[in-house]
Amino acid sequence: MRACLLRSVWVMALLAGIAEPAGADDAGPLYQAYAIVTGTDMRQRPWGMAQCLREVLVKVSGDPRLKDDPRVIELAAHANRFVASFDYVDMMAGIPKKDDQGSYDRPHKLTVHFDPAKIDGMLAELGETPWRGERPVVVPVLLVHGPKPPAYVLDAEVPAGEEQRGSFVNAASEFGMTVRLPSETELAAWGIAADHFPFPTEGPPGAAPGEAIVVGSLDWSETTPGWIGSWRTRWQGADHRWGISGVNYDAAFRDIVRGIVLLASGRGTPD
Repeated sequence: MRACLLRSVWVMALLAGIAEPAGADDAGPLYQAYAIVTGTDMRQRPWGMAQCLREVLVKVSGDPRLKDDPRVIELAAHANRFVASFDYVDMMAGIPKKDDQGSYDRPHKLTVHFDPAKIDGMLAELGETPWRGERPVVVPVLLVHGPKPPAYVLDAEVPAGEEQRGSFVNAASEFGMTVRLPSETELAAWGIAADHFPFPTEGPPGAAPGEAIVVGSLDWSETTPGWIGSWRTRWQGADHRWGISGVNYDAAFRDIVRGIVLLASGRGTPD
């Protein structure tokens, strides 16, 4: 059955490619992704393209469950068949190469642009459709208890959250989403501070049009070990709660965005 699916998708991809090849400029951000690989040869290119294909299918469809779908994993092994173009950026550009071996082992950012027609055809074969609806901006309101005190609310300015802000942006981009960290002034207007965090006993503040507010806590645990996250949001009048534990904060932020994507795309709930 899997072989039939692969053959069917491959035939559709060929037909789409013959009809009108798509260039990178036509693909748009939802149809491209990147992976960090070693070198620019074939040692890791197939692996990198496979990871990119799995991410793109999630971004375009709005269904995070596709990433680990066995059918998608099988198709990802032949990701090069659906590629419009790709390019590399040396992550150590400007750092002199010490020797020939070093030139091969340098990390590169492999950006892969997939053909939209082929990706849409693949989704159709998987029983999915592209998510063309409005994508809300994720607005996290999180109380963070890190390895060292004091606790803080992750906002747009707090120095302790600098790396986490960048991580959140990256997590959102993996799902084709954007994130907006509230300012300290905005939090103060909501009556929110590290020493006065009214959630989860109260619901999240009212979201502006086009935004999805997620409130919760992110706690570091030495015994788990890792971060423990508990989230809450209100979507279309219904409250949803979910969480994750024993992960780094990159995975915690992906869990938040994943939940909002499921709700906004209509593919499911994170509860």
